[in-house]
Amino acid sequence: MAYDDAPKLLKEFLFYLDVVNGKSPKTIYEYYLDLRFYLKFIKKQKQNLNQNIENIPILDIDNSFLKSITLQETYEYLYYLKETKNAGPATLNRKICSIRVFFKYLTNKAMVLEANIMENLESNSLPHRLPKHLSLDESHSLLDCINGKNCKRDYAILLLFLNCGMRLAELVSINLSDVENEYIVITGKGNKQRNVYLNENCKAAIDDYIKNERRFENLTDDGRRALFVSAKGNRISRRMVQQLVENRLKQAGLGDKNYSTHKLRHTAATLMHKYGGVDIRVLQEVLGHENLGTTQIYTHIDSEQIKEAVTSNPLSKIKKNN
Repeated sequence: MAYDDAPKLLKEFLFYLDVVNGKSPKTIYEYYLDLRFYLKFIKKQKQNLNQNIENIPILDIDNSFLKSITLQETYEYLYYLKETKNAGPATLNRKICSIRVFFKYLTNKAMVLEANIMENLESNSLPHRLPKHLSLDESHSLLDCINGKNCKRDYAILLLFLNCGMRLAELVSINLSDVENEYIVITGKGNKQRNVYLNENCKAAIDDYIKNERRFENLTDDGRRALFVSAKGNRISRRMVQQLVENRLKQAGLGDKNYSTHKLRHTAATLMHKYGGVDIRVLQEVLGHENLGTTQIYTHIDSEQIKEAVTSNPLSKIKKNN
């Protein structure tokens, strides 16, 4: 993407994220959208422009303009997002992160700023929410109900989600050549690769699909490389996987629980930690997380474990003497 409406320093920052940091195109595009709107808002405020924010050009923004931005103006921007755009804490935190990273680049890499005033830009406190996941019984129900058309493909896909905890984008990008005996090579965010172990059930399901259901005629070039293909001979798309997961969940009587492909990733992590006793650092490697803190949300303690912990307290059995 050329980012033709971005000022020079913003464009250079986006290229830096791509070439040096290895960020994904989707992540870079989110930075672009966040910072473009931020700069438009700041310019409107500084110059008292009487026009819609989206229509404000920012190609003329230069070093002196960026040096003039204050922390107070940035808080006004965040207040505008909250009050006018109804932005929640998670959305605001993403905007804050984009601004912080951009100003860190302007200070430490582009050498435009002498000091990074956005270091003190505070994030919102997010409510602690346990990640939504399928129970062990629900996972069994989902796998047990798979039959009919494309059943071998769908079973293999669901089994990989529930056993390996991979992301949707990672699953659709798997090539036949990535399946190597007991391991599968996963290409994650930033094109970083990791090897994930395939248990016997996963290996058997993949072999069954390849031998008995995966088509080999009339495949596109990308379809020939792909592990999972569509009826038209193309690599299976993200939307197609989302739809098959939705359909199989309905078939298992779980369609009203608001589960999704990402909830299956939560499920894999939760089951590995709860029933397998997997160490959090091993779980971090399996899931492909850069930061250990990200992994910790998957290692929540459920209500059953909390109940067990409380009742195991020796003082729970004490009875008051009259």
